[in-house]
Amino acid sequence: MKVENTSSEKEIASKPVHPFLFTILILPMGVSVGFVSVTLGYLLSQAGISVQKIAALVAATLLPHIFKFIWAPLVDTTLSFKKWYLLASIIGSIGIFATGVLPLKESSLAYLTLIILLSQFAITFLCMATEGLMAYDVPLELKGRAGGFFQAGNLGGVGIGGGLGLFLAQHVSAPWVVSAILGLVCFACCFALLFFKDPKITIREENIRKTYENLFKDVWETLKTKSGLLALVLCFLTLGTGAISGLWASVAKDWHASVETVEIATGVFSGLISAVGCLLGGYICDRMNSRNAYLIFGLSAAACAVCMAYSPRTELMFIIWTSLYAMTTGLCYAGFTAFTMETIGKGAAATKYNIFAALSNSPIYLMTYIVGVAYSHFGAKGMLNTEAAFTVGAVLLFLIVRKLMDRSTVKIEIKN
Repeated sequence: MKVENTSSEKEIASKPVHPFLFTILILPMGVSVGFVSVTLGYLLSQAGISVQKIAALVAATLLPHIFKFIWAPLVDTTLSFKKWYLLASIIGSIGIFATGVLPLKESSLAYLTLIILLSQFAITFLCMATEGLMAYDVPLELKGRAGGFFQAGNLGGVGIGGGLGLFLAQHVSAPWVVSAILGLVCFACCFALLFFKDPKITIREENIRKTYENLFKDVWETLKTKSGLLALVLCFLTLGTGAISGLWASVAKDWHASVETVEIATGVFSGLISAVGCLLGGYICDRMNSRNAYLIFGLSAAACAVCMAYSPRTELMFIIWTSLYAMTTGLCYAGFTAFTMETIGKGAAATKYNIFAALSNSPIYLMTYIVGVAYSHFGAKGMLNTEAAFTVGAVLLFLIVRKLMDRSTVKIEIKN
């Protein structure tokens, strides 16, 4: 009887946490981006700031996430995942609050950009800690599901930071009150850490030099595989970026959408729709090749953009197509996390994941700027068709690269 109880306790101890907890842990990332892209984006556009300048501000939220692989080894080699999360949460929450303090006018854009960059720098550590916990806690057969919940929190957070933020901005006189509320929401996510135990990171040793040797060896062993190389290629491509979603609030006037419609269609409702897409995408990725699923998801987003480009410019069409676009964005983000988590395994999990994540943010940053420029020169139709064209080109390029790699592998095997 005593032995049975011990066995049961071991099973409970080894049982992975519910993936919904990753939704909560990553929520601050989405909230911070949503507040800038939707709430500040709409308010700045109402203040007469050009879409191109707003697009540059929105793109600034992504900049630290492009280079975060440089400092990712700190998370794998020092402190614990939970300590890194708590520290980053405090700084990131203060940063979100500070974003709403400055007056919304063109002279404030430089200061807003600086605050956003510093806040997002802190939030990169929050993301790394969450990704490390996910890599060590979730078994391989559930990586897609965990990735879906993870990205549901990311994109759902955008809906909270954008929709809830914009709603509050319409009903309170001081913008700092909005950013303060959202900052507190983000800090409250720390309570999810109570359900986790810090894992023993396999690359760590007492000798810090040996630890870093293990880290670089683990990274190299992952990247040199066929799976690692294909994942790298996917990260570089302008596929599944969801870039236009950061500008919906700024271009809503083209569809004669009211502020209430923007709040609903690109705010909380959009977050919920994209979260559903994430969960569905994670479910699909656990049942088929996650890289193929990612390609299909990306093409569905391109089709949605083209359909919106040639649909009537009405408020109803704005609601329909932004909702469908949110769904496809959720699918794409879940697909990315699924194939990345399958590729990296454990070891230096934070570093490996963020190499792929940082690279994948490069095309998001690029496309956010490109679609902003396309809108300035060619209008809404040009903006939508531009993103679709880049997506189709990216899929074709990946298929060519994969075919060449398959042929190269066959030749090597024959030669051996």
